[in-house]
Amino acid sequence: MPKRFRLTRRFNVAMTEDGYRKLRSFAQAAGLDEGEALSFLFENFDSVTDADNLGHRLRLFNSDLEARKK
Repeated sequence: MPKRFRLTRRFNVAMTEDGYRKLRSFAQAAGLDEGEALSFLFENFDSVTDADNLGHRLRLFNSDLEARKK
């Protein structure tokens, strides 16, 4: 029996414009709303990310983060 899809957690999210644009684009292509798209991505995180590339991308993002906050 499939698990019932319930959105039980709501939280404020701060996103960059680029990140939100990509989320909206992904959600639209998948036929989901933004909350459903985020749920899908996090529920399937290990299978939708490239483990070898994730660490490198995270280091790049973190190295640029302070400059982007100003």
